[in-house]
Amino acid sequence: MAYLVGNIGSLIINDSMWGVVHQKKKHAFAVEGDKIIWVGEESKAPACDARLDVEGGCVIPGFVDSHAHPVFAGSRELEFAARMAGETYQAGGINSTVTATRAASKNELRANLQRLQSELFAGGITHFEAKSGYGLDVETERISLEVAREFTEDTTFLGAHLVPLGANPDSYVDLVTGEMLEAAAPLAKWIDVFCDEGAFDLEQSRRVLLAGIARGLKPRIHANQIRNIGAIDLAIELDCASADHCTHLSDHDVDLLAGGNTVATFLPGAEFSTRSAYPNAGRLLNAGARIAIATDCNPGSSFTTSMGFCIAVAVREMGLSVDQAFYAATIGGANALRDDTLGNITEGNRADFAVLDAPNHFYFAYRPGVQLVTQTFVAGKKVFERK
Repeated sequence: MAYLVGNIGSLIINDSMWGVVHQKKKHAFAVEGDKIIWVGEESKAPACDARLDVEGGCVIPGFVDSHAHPVFAGSRELEFAARMAGETYQAGGINSTVTATRAASKNELRANLQRLQSELFAGGITHFEAKSGYGLDVETERISLEVAREFTEDTTFLGAHLVPLGANPDSYVDLVTGEMLEAAAPLAKWIDVFCDEGAFDLEQSRRVLLAGIARGLKPRIHANQIRNIGAIDLAIELDCASADHCTHLSDHDVDLLAGGNTVATFLPGAEFSTRSAYPNAGRLLNAGARIAIATDCNPGSSFTTSMGFCIAVAVREMGLSVDQAFYAATIGGANALRDDTLGNITEGNRADFAVLDAPNHFYFAYRPGVQLVTQTFVAGKKVFERK
């Protein structure tokens, strides 16, 4: 059964040229099954079995959230309040979430992820990656990935998120690359490591990623959030799909990213929540690198599910135009997941889209914090409607 999405006030389509976004008037598109089968002027639309009238609303491709940590228990609002009062962010705060996550049941983890998914859908995010990394033991990492797989095919094993309290770093890397990886590999698509000061050094990170690659997992990396310890070199060396955070980049790093296949993923919510300096994402675009924007949804350093908020911050603080930020949150996220079926309304893509109570996509930056999405569709099916 095919249906036509019509009476669109403005259809937002990403161009093949990076960062270029088009607003199409009097356009429509047709959906059959989970795919978009036609896009063009509504007057030339093919016959369909049904019609979805969006009543003049703006329609956008669904956002692709390529970096999220939604499998956890507990909260860290007191830690956040302390940072806002002037305390310095330290990655070690992760251990408090580890304690809560280990104590939670599988049903509790599932319920929390279900709630967060509902928030993601309400904000127009139609696809998201989900990392483990709050178990840091074999059993909880396995359970975390089992839960994540119920919600997305882009599951990431992040046993190397932090060294647990009291553990020897090298011995813990042995566990991550041995027994923990054996349990995680059948449940994950990606392998990740927090390569930074206070987490894992370059050689430990290389061990983790190479072990995952040997088990058939694809690499990505947390890089340069707290300090620049050379993680971008490692990302390029191992052809990581994305290097995420990229808060501290040298000219050498920018040149590497511009010449490689690795997408630089920026996480505006993390800088906001840790009172850190914002990186200049526009600098990378000017150099010819590809970028993405993601929520980094996690309970400690970026507890947001709003891509609209992240776009607004990126435009205000990170040197991006609205079009560039929007592109980074759609096509950019798809690039970071190496999936060319997401992030755009074009023939052959998965039918992921959202309807806005706004005339165009500029409103995400123009009206930050306002609920603009009225309907969200994933693979052609409605998953959210504003009441």
